[in-house]
Amino acid sequence: MRVTRFKNFIPHFFAEIRLTTMGCTNRPFYHIGVLPHPKSIQRFPDEILGSFDPMINERNEKLLSINLDRLAFWLGEGAKPTKEVAHLLGMIGFLPVDTLTYQEAREGRAAQAKREAEAAKSKESSTEQDEDNSTEKSSDDQ
Repeated sequence: MRVTRFKNFIPHFFAEIRLTTMGCTNRPFYHIGVLPHPKSIQRFPDEILGSFDPMINERNEKLLSINLDRLAFWLGEGAKPTKEVAHLLGMIGFLPVDTLTYQEAREGRAAQAKREAEAAKSKESSTEQDEDNSTEKSSDDQ
C-alpha cells in the first residue's frame, strides 16, 4: 500500500455506513454516519448522513431523517451499510427490502390475528353468559 502524506486517509472502499448511539440510557437516539473503518468503535463519524429516533411518538411513528443525495454518493464510493442501516433503508424504499422485514411483518400479522381471535372468543363467551343470565332472570320472574 502506498504511503500518503495524510495520516487519516482511508480509502472509501473501507468505509461503513452505520448507526452511532447518542442520547441517554432510557432515551436512545442514533445518528447514521460514515465511519472510515468497520473496526473503529466509539468514534464519531466522519460524516453524519441522518438520524433515527426509535422511540414511538404521539402519532405512533418512529422518525428517520436521512440525506439521500449524500447516501447515494457514499454507496457509489463503495461504502457498505450495516444490517441495521440496510434494514432501515429497505423500509423507506431506498434499498431492496430485507428478508427479515418480511418475516417480522408475517409474525406481526399472525400475532395480531391471534389477539383478535382471542378477543372475539372472549366477547362471544361473555355475550353467551349475559344471555344465560337474562334467561335465568326471566324464568325467575315467571
